[in-house]
Amino acid sequence: MRIQPIIPNKFISISSSLAGESQGGGGVGRRESFPLKSVSMCCVFLVTAVLMLNLAGCSHDAREEKAQPAVVKGLTLEKVALVAVAEQVEVSGTVKAKNSAQLAARIAGTVSGVHAREGDRVRRGSLLVTLDALENTAGATGAAHAVAEALARKKLADVTYERFSRLFDEQAVTRQELDTRRAERDMAAQALARAREAARAAAAVAGYTRISAPVSGIVTAKTVDPGSTVFPGMPLMTVEEEGAFRLEVAVPESLQGKVAVGAFVPVSMDGVKEGAVGTVVEIVPKVDPLSRTFTVKLDIPAKGVRSGRFGRAQLPVGEKQGLLVPKTAVMERGQLTFVWVVDGGNIARMRLVQPGSVRAGRIEILSGLSAGERIVVGGMEKVTDGAKVE
Repeated sequence: MRIQPIIPNKFISISSSLAGESQGGGGVGRRESFPLKSVSMCCVFLVTAVLMLNLAGCSHDAREEKAQPAVVKGLTLEKVALVAVAEQVEVSGTVKAKNSAQLAARIAGTVSGVHAREGDRVRRGSLLVTLDALENTAGATGAAHAVAEALARKKLADVTYERFSRLFDEQAVTRQELDTRRAERDMAAQALARAREAARAAAAVAGYTRISAPVSGIVTAKTVDPGSTVFPGMPLMTVEEEGAFRLEVAVPESLQGKVAVGAFVPVSMDGVKEGAVGTVVEIVPKVDPLSRTFTVKLDIPAKGVRSGRFGRAQLPVGEKQGLLVPKTAVMERGQLTFVWVVDGGNIARMRLVQPGSVRAGRIEILSGLSAGERIVVGGMEKVTDGAKVE
C-alpha cells in the first residue's frame, strides 16, 4: 500500500508569495529566511509521517500474511491404539562358534613348524603344527624293528612245527617233541601280536608330533611359533567351524522359568547392521553366585557373524498393553526422536517420544503418545510444525 503525500494549499501560497517578493526586490534578511525555514521543516515532518504510515501499513500486511498457517494435503494418518505386545527383557552376551576345537600338545617337544596363521581357512586333516621329539620317533622305530623280529620268529616256529608234524607221521619223533614245537609256534604268534600292538602305540605317540585340524573352519588363535618349547596340555591353536554360531547371554535369576527352549528371540550384534531372530536351544539351570545370572544359549544365523562379538537378545517374559506405530512414522533429527501429531483442529505438531524395541516393522512408543491420538504415517516430509492438515 502506497500513500501519496499531501501538502496544504496555504503552504503552497506562502511559498509562492515569498518567491514573488524575492523577484520584486522588496524585503531582505529575516523577512525572507524565516518563512522558508518554517515551510521546509513542515515538509520534512509531513514526508516523515507519510513514510511511517507506509511502513506501518506494510508491517501490518506482513503480519497478516505470516499469521496464515501453511496448508498440507495428501498425508496419511493413523490413530494410535493400545495393543497386546510381548513384554521383553534385553540381555547381553557373547557370540561363540557352535563347534570349536582347541588343539593342545600331547607330548613334550620343540615346535619345528607352524603351517597356519590366524584367519586362515583350513580343511579337516590339514597339517597345522609339527613338533620335534626324538625320543618318541626313536621309540616308534624300535617298535617297528621289534615287529620284524617277532615276525621272523613266528615264521621259523611255523616251519619247524610243520617239519616235526611230518616226522611224527613217519614215527621219527615222539609226541612230546611235536607238542614242544607246537607250543613254540603259539608263543611266537603271541609275541608277534604284542610287538604289533607296541608298534601301533609307538606310532600313535610319534604321530603326536604332527597336529592336524580336526574340523574344517577358521584358525582363530595361534599361541606358538617355530622354536617354542611345548609340554603336554599346552594350547597350540584354536579352529572354529564356520556356518554355526550361538549367542550365550546372561539372564537374571529372577527370570528363571519364564524362558522356554524353542522360543524365537530377536537378536542384534555389534558390527551387523541387520537384526536377526535366534532360537533358544539350551538353558543352563546353574546360577552364578557372583553375578546372580544363568546362561541361555541361542542358535543364530551365521550371515556376517564372527565369534567374540557382543550381542543382545530380547527375551520374551510375558505380555503387556502398549502402543505400536509404523517404523517410518518415527523420525530423528539430531538427538531428538519425534512423530507428527495432528490435533483436533487438524494442526500438525511435533511430539517428542521415547522409542522402544522394533517388532515386525513397528516401534513400541514408551512415552510421549496417548491412545486415540492421530499421527502422520505417510508424507512426513511435507509437514512443518503448525501446518494445517487437509
